[in-house]
Amino acid sequence: MRLYWVFFLGILLTCKPLFSQAPRKNTSSDIFHAIQKLNFLGTALYIAAHPDDENTRLISFLSNEVKAKTAYLSLTRGDGGQNLIGSELRELLGVLRTQELLAARRIDGGEQFFSRANDFGYSKHPNETLKIWNKEAVLSDVIWIIRNYKPDVIINRFDHRSPGSTHGHHTSSAMLSYEAFDLANNPNIYPEQLTITDVWQPKRLFFNTSWWFYGSEDKFQKADKSKMIDLDVGVYYPLRGVSNNEIASLASSQHLCQGFGRLTTRGSENEYIELLKGDLPKDKSNIFDGINTTWSRVEGGEEVGRILLEIERNFDFTQPSKHLSKLIEAYKALMKINDEHWKAIKKKELEDIIQSVCGLYLEATTTESHTYPGSHILVNLEALNRSAANINLKTVSITNDNPLVQNIILKENKKELIKIDLEVTANTSYTSPYWLNSKGTLGMYKVTDQNLIGKPETPKAFEVTIEMEFNGFPIKIKKPVVYKYSKPEKGEIYQPFEILPEATAGFKDKVVIFATSEPKEIPVTIKALKNNVKGELQICFGKGWKVDQEIKSFEIEKNGDQQTLHFLVTPPSYEDENYISPIIKINGKEISKELIEIDYDHIPKQSVLLNSKTKVVRININKTGENIGYIVGAGDEIPESLEQIGYKVVKIDPISIQAGSLNKFDAIVVGIRAYNVVEELKFKQRYLLDYVKEGGNLIIQYNTAGRNGLDMENLAPYPLSISRDRVTDETSDVKILANSHAVVNYPNKITKNDFNGWVQERGLYFPDQWSKEFTPILSMSDEGETALNGSLLVAPYGKGNYIYTGLSFFRELPAGVTGAYRLFANLLSLKQESQK
Repeated sequence: MRLYWVFFLGILLTCKPLFSQAPRKNTSSDIFHAIQKLNFLGTALYIAAHPDDENTRLISFLSNEVKAKTAYLSLTRGDGGQNLIGSELRELLGVLRTQELLAARRIDGGEQFFSRANDFGYSKHPNETLKIWNKEAVLSDVIWIIRNYKPDVIINRFDHRSPGSTHGHHTSSAMLSYEAFDLANNPNIYPEQLTITDVWQPKRLFFNTSWWFYGSEDKFQKADKSKMIDLDVGVYYPLRGVSNNEIASLASSQHLCQGFGRLTTRGSENEYIELLKGDLPKDKSNIFDGINTTWSRVEGGEEVGRILLEIERNFDFTQPSKHLSKLIEAYKALMKINDEHWKAIKKKELEDIIQSVCGLYLEATTTESHTYPGSHILVNLEALNRSAANINLKTVSITNDNPLVQNIILKENKKELIKIDLEVTANTSYTSPYWLNSKGTLGMYKVTDQNLIGKPETPKAFEVTIEMEFNGFPIKIKKPVVYKYSKPEKGEIYQPFEILPEATAGFKDKVVIFATSEPKEIPVTIKALKNNVKGELQICFGKGWKVDQEIKSFEIEKNGDQQTLHFLVTPPSYEDENYISPIIKINGKEISKELIEIDYDHIPKQSVLLNSKTKVVRININKTGENIGYIVGAGDEIPESLEQIGYKVVKIDPISIQAGSLNKFDAIVVGIRAYNVVEELKFKQRYLLDYVKEGGNLIIQYNTAGRNGLDMENLAPYPLSISRDRVTDETSDVKILANSHAVVNYPNKITKNDFNGWVQERGLYFPDQWSKEFTPILSMSDEGETALNGSLLVAPYGKGNYIYTGLSFFRELPAGVTGAYRLFANLLSLKQESQK
C-alpha cells in the first residue's frame, strides 16, 4: 500500500471511519445528531460535472446545520483529468476519483451519485459536450436520479446561461439540471423509468453563484441580489467540536489525485445561491422556508414525529439506551405509513439509531480478501450488546439461503461469535466497477441495468441478514461481508471482500512499439487468486503478426503468487497497429481479464477487472542520439515510451543538477507541469539554460498558467508567455507552418498524416506571446475558432535548441500514436541536425 498522505480527522471520524467497510462507532453526540436529522424531512441535491466541482462547504452546511438529506450528483467520474499521486489515468482514474468523492461524503455527511457520462477531456462548449455525451442519455440519468432521490431543492454549481465561458462539461451540467427540473414531473418523459419509480417535481432550483462568476468582487457587490439567498456556512458545531468549514476542508482534501489537500479553515464565510425556478423563500436565510420538512408532510407521520421530537428534547447523553423503548414505538408507527419513499429512508436511519443507542456491534468478516465463483468461504459474525437492553439474535442468513436459527440472548458486553459457511455459486458475478463491465463510447459508459444507474459503486458482493429482537420487537439488520486484517505498522485494516477469477493475466506494457521488424519478447504475467492453479495460456494476435508459441502451460502453487511467460512476437514489415490478448484456460473455463489494484491510504482498496490486452505498433521511425535525461513533473509515462524505441532514459533529480552535470545527455525533457509542482526547478533553471547554450537540446512540455501566470522569470531564454489556449478536438486540422524547419524533416519527414489517430486532445496551455527568436512550427484550432500557432515553438540559443510544446505527448505516446513518436524523435534529434 502506498503511503502517500496521512491525516487526522479527530472526532469527525468517530462517526465516519476512514474506510466505509469499517463498522460505525457512534458517540452520544453522533446519535443525537442522527436523531435531529431523523426529524427533518427535506432533501437537497447539488449538481455539477466532475469530482472536486462540488462545494463541500454548502453540502456540509445543508447536511449538518440544516439537517437535510443532501447529495452530490457529479455527472462524470473525472476520467479525463490528471493524477498527481499515481499512474492511474482514464477509467482507472475514474475509479480513484469516485472513491475520493465517497471519502469526502463520509466526512461532510452527503450522499453521492453519478450519471453514465464519461469525462472525455476538456470541452470548450456545451454543444460539443452534449454531442459527445449523448444529451438524451445523460438527461435521462439526471431525471432518473431526481425521480428517485426526490429533492425539494436543487443547487447547480455552474451557470446554465453562459455557454462558452467555462468548461463545456460545467455549463452542460447546469443546462441539463435546468431542463430536468420540470421534465422529471412529466410522465411522458422517459416513461420506461416509471415502472420502477415515480415522477417528482422539485420545489426550487438555485445557482450557487459568487463574485468569481461576475468577474470581480466589485462587480458582485453591485449586482442585483433580489433573488439571492445569503448563507453563512462558517457555523460552529459545539457537539462535534468543529466548525462547518473545518469539516468542508477535510472533505475537499480527499481529492488528493487532483492536488486538493489543504489546510482547514474556520470562521464566518458566505455562500450565495440565486433562485432560477420556483418561489423565493420569504426567509432568505432558509432555502427550505415554506417547504414542509416536518413529519406532517407524510400521512400518518405526526405520530412518528411526536415520539421522536420527545426523544430529541429529552435526549440522555450519558445513557442513550434508555430511549430504546420509545425508538421502537416510533419504528412501529413508521411501519404504518404509506409513503414508501420516506418510510424506506427513515426506516434505515431509525435502525441505525436503535443499534447505536444499545452500543450494538455487528460485524461480518472473512480472513480472505477474495474468493472465486464455485468456492466456499468462512464468514465470522461478531455480535456484542454493550448495554442493558434486552436483545435477542434470532436468525442469520447470507443471500437467500435458509436462515440459521440461533436464538442467542445477547448479554451485556458478552461477545458472541457465529461462523457461517458461505457458498459462492459458480454463476456469481465478479467484483468490479459496474460501469466498466461493457465497452462504452467516447462520451458514455454502457450500463444496461437501470437500477445501477446513478449508484457510485458496485453493490457489495454479499450481505449478512441478522434478525434481531429488541425488547421482543423483530428488526432485520443487514451488514456487508468485509475483509479484516492487521499490519504491525498500521494496525487494523478493512477492505472490501471481493469475488475474483481463479487467475488473471496482464502485460507489463499497455503499448509495445516495434521501431524495426526485429521480434520482441513480450512477457505475460499470470497471477493466481487461489491455491494450486494450473492450466494453459493462449495468445491471440492479429493478421501479419507472428508468435513463436501460441499456447504455453503454467502452474502456480500459492494464492497471490505470479508466473511470467514470455512470447516472442514478430511484427509485420509494414506499419500496423494491432492488439494481442491472453486467454487463461482452467478446467474448461476461459478467463481473459486483467486485475488492476488501486491502493491508497485515503480510500478503500479497489480491484478492477479489465479485458486484458496490449497494443502492438509497428512503425518506421528514425532517430539520432541515445542518452535522454528526464525531469519528472506531475507524472507521465513518456520515459517508458521513449525506452521502447531504443533511447536510454535517465530520470534526473532536480536537486542533483549543477553546472556541467547535464552535458552527458543528448537531450533533456522536462515532464508535464514540472514548473508547477517541482519547486527546486526555480533554482535550477539557469543550469538547464546553460546546458542549451553549450549545445544541449531542451524540450519543455506544458505547464499550467494560473490567474497570475506561471511564476518563472527565466522559463525560456527569451520572452515567452504561457496562456490557457488549447485545442480540444483531437481530430482538428493541423497545418505545418515551418515546412523547411529541421524539426519536421529530420530524421523523419512529418506530414499531416502524422496527426491522425491522436487521442483526447491536440494540446493545452499553449504560449500566446513569444519573441522573434522562436519559430512556430504548427497551426491548429478548434472548429469556429482562430488558429493557434503556439503548440510547438523552437528557438536556437547559443549552440543548442530550446523547445516549448503544449502538444499532449503525455497522452499520445502511451497510446501508441505513431505520428507522435515520429515528431518526438525529431525533437530529440534536433541538436544533432543543427550541428551537422
